[in-house]
Amino acid sequence: MPTRRALARRLGVVEDFQDPSPSLEQYATSAEVAASLVHVADQRGDLTDSDSAQGGDLTDSDSVQGGDLTDSDSAQGGDLVDDGGATVLDLGTGTGMLALAAALRGPRRVVGVDVDPAPLRTARENAARVGATTPVEWVVGDATDLPLAFDERVVVLSNPPFGAQDGNEHADRAFLDQVRDVASVSYTVHNAGSEDFVRAYAADADATVTDAFAVELDVDNQFEFHDHESAAIDAEAYRIEWT
Repeated sequence: MPTRRALARRLGVVEDFQDPSPSLEQYATSAEVAASLVHVADQRGDLTDSDSAQGGDLTDSDSVQGGDLTDSDSAQGGDLVDDGGATVLDLGTGTGMLALAAALRGPRRVVGVDVDPAPLRTARENAARVGATTPVEWVVGDATDLPLAFDERVVVLSNPPFGAQDGNEHADRAFLDQVRDVASVSYTVHNAGSEDFVRAYAADADATVTDAFAVELDVDNQFEFHDHESAAIDAEAYRIEWT
């Protein structure tokens, strides 16, 4: 298995949003964070057909520092059916960082979904840059109301909006509602201080949080309300097993 650092280096070619939308909270997921989440998923056996390992919280030493589109650049939804194995689903994929990180670890298939077609065009270009051999499909659609159905086991990776913008509060809850409906296992990133919310949500859904660990998101000055050239945002990632 390639190391986490090697995976992060491979993802270094992934291009960011060209014209990010503040209302959609389009902030890039760093190569380091994506590599760390996917490395844990790989170690767990979540990206293949092997059984998951036993749960538990990661220690401080585990904390993180720091297919093509159709001609119209969108897929029109429908059923995604396979004869076995897991599909990795990246909800709110943006330019594809999490989806491509997973694709480099050799799951059967990866699907990235985003409501905005513009970053998906960049995601398609990023797939060519990364050179993953796993099939990757890019779908234009609402990640909280999927235009897709799955017959196989689904593992979700997602860095959803935190709901930091006025009128967009609790945006990550809507993503979890969709995750709950489709996933066997999920890895999601949330704002710092979300542990009580995530654990309570999982408990209400008869799901289990097996891993919780700190991540750090690097945010560049890309909107007019940003005061600094860049900032490190504390966040948290959770692995959840859904029933």
